[in-house]
Amino acid sequence: MKKAHYHFNLVLRPEPDGGFTALVPALPGCVTYGRTLAEAREMAKDAVIGYIQSLRKHGEPVPSDSESLVTSLDLEYGQTAVR
Repeated sequence: MKKAHYHFNLVLRPEPDGGFTALVPALPGCVTYGRTLAEAREMAKDAVIGYIQSLRKHGEPVPSDSESLVTSLDLEYGQTAVR
């Protein structure tokens, strides 16, 4: 079987009570959790595989983040008085 290669960006967000939420922006609703960064990455990998299997089963295209540019934004914001 021919293998396809996909690139997905992964956002790992620390949670206040511990652990990390893992989000895959290219796959809406693809969100999982792990107690450690390594576990969150593994859980995300499993979630993405399941997501791709579902897309293929339903004949839908598999999106990829290969063309996406990832950056961050630091912002200092000050509120002004409301009159």
